[in-house]
Amino acid sequence: MSDYRRYFVPGSMIYLTVVTYGRRPILTTDHGRCFLRNAIKKIQRRFPFTLFATCLLPDHWHLIMQLPSGDANYSVRIKRIKEEFTIKWRASGLPEAEVTKAQRRKGERGIWQPRAWEHTIVDEKDLERCVDYIHWNPRKHGLVARIQDWKWSSFHRFVNEGQYEQNWGGEEPSHIQGNGPWGE
Repeated sequence: MSDYRRYFVPGSMIYLTVVTYGRRPILTTDHGRCFLRNAIKKIQRRFPFTLFATCLLPDHWHLIMQLPSGDANYSVRIKRIKEEFTIKWRASGLPEAEVTKAQRRKGERGIWQPRAWEHTIVDEKDLERCVDYIHWNPRKHGLVARIQDWKWSSFHRFVNEGQYEQNWGGEEPSHIQGNGPWGE
């Protein structure tokens, strides 16, 4: 059995990648966006956190979650968001992917891959690198020619706050190139 070790730091910022089961492109559909947005809001009320940066792609979601001081439990938040999304998806009669008998016995559904990839942000430089990667991701996957054209990203908020120029991302930033630890 796998031994997953997580690094829990109260009040930390966590970079996460959450992937759909079988990489099904369901997240940027009207239903997918609505269910995820509502799940985030619902879970934030019960388990507060700030969604610092985010980018929703068809088959995966990148985010940076800021936890409250004294709280290190990002995994329960992601688990509950995925659960809430799945409840709404299934209640709407939308299709899920086939899972194995063993997965069904464990209660797994054909909506999300189990777990999420995580990285605890260690300093300002690491935060900048993670935020840039999140916002560059639609371009990396060939979904847009210009970062500003991807609707489902916090990039636009960062532009409004003066963190980026509107035309940022003409070239891949050198500090995110290569096969970094991005969880894809």
